Amino acid sequence: MSSDKNVLVIENGVSAKAYWSDIWRHRELLLFLAWRDILVRYKQTVIGVSWVLIRPLLTMIILTVVFGRIANLSSGDTPYAILVFTGLLPWFYFSNATSESSNSLITNGNLLSKVYFPRLIVPASTILVSGVDFVISILVLLMLMLWYGIAPSWHLVLLPVLGAWVGVLSLGIGFWFSALTVRYRDFRHIVPFLLQLGIYASPVGYSTALVPERWVTLYYLNPIAGVIDAFRWSIIGTAPSAYGLTCALIITGTLLVTGLMYFRSAESRFADDI
Repeated sequence: MSSDKNVLVIENGVSAKAYWSDIWRHRELLLFLAWRDILVRYKQTVIGVSWVLIRPLLTMIILTVVFGRIANLSSGDTPYAILVFTGLLPWFYFSNATSESSNSLITNGNLLSKVYFPRLIVPASTILVSGVDFVISILVLLMLMLWYGIAPSWHLVLLPVLGAWVGVLSLGIGFWFSALTVRYRDFRHIVPFLLQLGIYASPVGYSTALVPERWVTLYYLNPIAGVIDAFRWSIIGTAPSAYGLTCALIITGTLLVTGLMYFRSAESRFADDI
C-alpha cells in the first residue's frame, strides 16, 4: 500500500504481472462473496427464497393480463403465460445481475479500501448470485410446461448455455456500470431507470414477431432481445431471428471486452473514489 498526498492506492505487488492467475488464487473469495450475498438477501424475510418464485409468477400474471387479455396480442399456438415466462426467465436474470453488479463496488467499498484482491471478483460474484435465482426459476418453468401439457424438446438442454450467455452479457455491462458508478454516483439512479424501461423495450410480454419490419434492425440492437428469442426457441421451438442472434453475440462480445478494458483502467482509482 502506498500513499501520495491524499490519494490512496491499493497495490498488488508482484502479482500485477499475473492478474489472471491472481484471480484464480482468490477464487475462494469469489465463492464466499456470492454465498454471503445469497444469505443476506433473504435474511429476516418471512417467506425467504420463495421471493425468487413469487416475483416472476406475479409479473407473468400481470403481463399476461395486460398484453394477452387487454391488448389481445397474439401468442400463436403457445399459451400466453408460457410465452411471457420464457421472456421473464432471461430478463430477471439479466436485470438482477446487471443491477447488482453495477452497485457491487459501492456496496463492498469498505472491503476495497482495506485489502488487495482482483476487483473483478466483486461484480463477478453478483452474477453467480443471480444465476442461483435463474436455476430456481427454471424449475417453475418446468412446472408450468407440465400444467399446460407442453412436452420439452431436446433444445431444452441448451438452457445452461443460454444462461451462461446472459451471465456474460450482464458481466460486460456490469464492468462498465460498476466502474462508472464509483466515479459518477448518478449511475446508481440511471441503471434502475434503464432497466425499468428495458422490460418494455424487450420482447418479454410479447413476441418479436409483432415488431414492425421497419423497426427490426434498430430493435435488435438491444442484445437481450436476441437472447430472449434464443430462450423461446429452446423452450417452445419458436424460430429465432438470425439477425437478432448475430447482433446479440457481437454486442455481448463487444461489451465484455470493452467493459473489461475500462474496468481494468479504472481499477487503481477505486479505493480513492469510494
